Amino acid sequence: MIFIGLIITLLGFALSVASLGMASSVNARLVMVVAGIAVSLFGIMGILNPAYLKNAIWRK
Repeated sequence: MIFIGLIITLLGFALSVASLGMASSVNARLVMVVAGIAVSLFGIMGILNPAYLKNAIWRK
């Protein structure tokens, strides 16, 4: 599950960076960057955080 979260987070980052080459207008780049940030936050907060909390140190 951790690897899936890392992949989704990196895909969000790649989407944000790819907006530089894919869109020429500022509004299109803004939409793509916001979408990339949303995907990255989903990967971090939605997948990585619960995976780490499942094996937390204080639960042992």
